[in-house]
Amino acid sequence: MLGNLAIVVEDWPDPALVEEVTGDPAEVLYGLFTGTPLPERRFEDSGDLPPVIALYQGPLEEDFLDRGELAREVETTLVHELAHFMGFDEEAVKKYGYE
Repeated sequence: MLGNLAIVVEDWPDPALVEEVTGDPAEVLYGLFTGTPLPERRFEDSGDLPPVIALYQGPLEEDFLDRGELAREVETTLVHELAHFMGFDEEAVKKYGYE
């Protein structure tokens, strides 16, 4: 299922993207899933670019100075975005503790 998913690490999210996603350009964003969730994909989508999970290194390192805390937050963020790839909405992701 993850064979056609790109996971990338970027320095910082674009403020315009943060505003588009959260409504507030000053909001902190550690990661973002973009693309068509797996349950919604159709055969016709096979020529599209792969879905992408971006992890944002700058905000993560700025907010989590302790390496252990940083590692836990990277894991939480990655699982959160993978859940969106798998088709879970924000409410379901929070229900499982991956806010």
